[in-house]
Amino acid sequence: MLRTLLHIFITAGALLLIARFVPGIVIPSFGTALLVALLWGIVGVTIRPLLGLLTLPITILTLGLFSFILNALLFWLLSMFVPGFVVSGFIPALEATLILSVLSMVLHIALKKSKHSLEN
Repeated sequence: MLRTLLHIFITAGALLLIARFVPGIVIPSFGTALLVALLWGIVGVTIRPLLGLLTLPITILTLGLFSFILNALLFWLLSMFVPGFVVSGFIPALEATLILSVLSMVLHIALKKSKHSLEN
């Protein structure tokens, strides 16, 4: 539970950084970023796997590149449901999800290493 909360808070911070550096992404406050991070996590465990399964043939044909497009479309769609969260188009959404994917991977590795160092 603590790891999940930590992941949400760090994702919110990453979203604020992304909003600062990617033109077309607007997140006005940390509270909005927390809401987006929470909803992004919910979308990632509910809707994303279903859409991934439905679009599997396209993903295979594009050697996995369609999954980036699917992430960007979901991120863009999420902006329609969170007040204050603005994604001005597909390209900013794609840039943001690529950066968020890299940051999430780094976060996952860091949390895994910190867990192992605490156990030793």
